[in-house]
Amino acid sequence: MTELLPSLSAALLAGLLGSAHCLGMCAGISGLFAVNSGVATLRNELPFALTYNLGRVMSYAVLGIIVGSFGSVVIKASPAIAASVRILSGVIIILVGLKVAFDLRLLNPIERMGSTLWSRIAPAAQRLVPVTSMPRALGLGLVWGWLPCGLVYSVLLIAATSAAPVDGAAIMIAFGIGTMPAMVMTGLGAAQMSQLMRRRGTRVGLGLLIVVLGALTIALPLFKQVHTHALNIDSSEPLLGHLLRACHLFG
Repeated sequence: MTELLPSLSAALLAGLLGSAHCLGMCAGISGLFAVNSGVATLRNELPFALTYNLGRVMSYAVLGIIVGSFGSVVIKASPAIAASVRILSGVIIILVGLKVAFDLRLLNPIERMGSTLWSRIAPAAQRLVPVTSMPRALGLGLVWGWLPCGLVYSVLLIAATSAAPVDGAAIMIAFGIGTMPAMVMTGLGAAQMSQLMRRRGTRVGLGLLIVVLGALTIALPLFKQVHTHALNIDSSEPLLGHLLRACHLFG
């Protein structure tokens, strides 16, 4: 569980800070239910906003299970690469942090990988508009969770390196929860959250915190390897001492 905490924290912060990026892609969709449902009060709009975003996070969880299962199969086939996979996870977290802090586009090629899949899913989203009921809001969220997004796919790589379906789902849920404040507020027509997330100081500070979490993710398996090596050396000392005394007696 300790090794998972940096990944969960990084995913949550990436969602929170990356929601400014998500708003550019999803804000219009997030507001569709409010515009088309004909509701006029916060009491009526909020359930639609929460339902839509619940569907989106559920899709993230399914994706996390899929990639976590794939990672688990790889690790079971080659147990020796487990530590390397954890280090790779740390590197990806660092890249996500740099993207959030400085808008570096090192991971953008990943986003293009989902374009083909999205072209097949998009018609389903169109059939759910206008959003006039909770099932439609949930359905739109479920579909929109598959929207090609470099940030989502970057966090999916982190989930894949968790090498466990449950851990992969947990990481993606943490990311989804991080995105929810801005996305729900946008669906309700509030822009303050977006402005806060776009502030350079906020993005750089928390983006660098994600980088630190990535460095911690790298350090944990390395520390474990060093600790294990030290224990092996300590356990071999009594045997080594006996061998040296035997050589002295018979020398």
